[in-house]
Amino acid sequence: MTRPLLVLGPSLGTSATALWGACAELLARDFEVLAWDLPGHGSAREVPGPVTIAGLATAVLDRVDGPFFHAGDSAGGAVGLQLALDAPDRVRGVVALCTGARIGTEESWAERIAQVRASGTPGLVSASAGRWFGTGFLEREPARASALLHALSDADDEGYVAVCRALATFDVRDRLGEIGVPVLAVAGEQDTVCPPDLLREVADGVLRGQYAELPGVAHLAPAEAPEAVADLIREHCLEGAR
Repeated sequence: MTRPLLVLGPSLGTSATALWGACAELLARDFEVLAWDLPGHGSAREVPGPVTIAGLATAVLDRVDGPFFHAGDSAGGAVGLQLALDAPDRVRGVVALCTGARIGTEESWAERIAQVRASGTPGLVSASAGRWFGTGFLEREPARASALLHALSDADDEGYVAVCRALATFDVRDRLGEIGVPVLAVAGEQDTVCPPDLLREVADGVLRGQYAELPGVAHLAPAEAPEAVADLIREHCLEGAR
């Protein structure tokens, strides 16, 4: 029996391998898994012209054939919502983790861009360690945390800035009611970047939404709680595949 295709999207400042590696291994038995990286991140070193969330969604569609499920964290989750809007005939279901129909403000992204201009992505590592991970994760999983922070410091400054600009203009709050594919919105209880209220807004706003919350998890759920995230994806997508 052919396994359904599951496409995985990363968070700003991470690579797909660092963020999804442990979770993807757990999902490989049930899905054909394909992960993508943001411009200037991970294996995607090229930074094209202006980056938009809609453009990233189009790039995903161009890369895969046929129908697929999409699971993405933060920026990757925003791309998942855009895919559900732009290609409902191809997207079988979306798992949107630690994200929102609108993330941050234009002002907050302008401040982040200024930080990168001043000190590069390595200058973001300390603050990101504080907001990315739930209580105790650094101590429990030092290698996984180190890989994520290394991916941040290794991210190309221009690529990071380009994705910040894309997120600054992303806002589909008034279009959630157009999304008819099944959406599971997954919040991290301790996420201060995309608090649970943003995920509840997504679950309540789409036509076929569900909500789940992971205790003790902050912003990078696939890395912080790979077993729990794999279980949620498996339940949501395999049920949708039947």
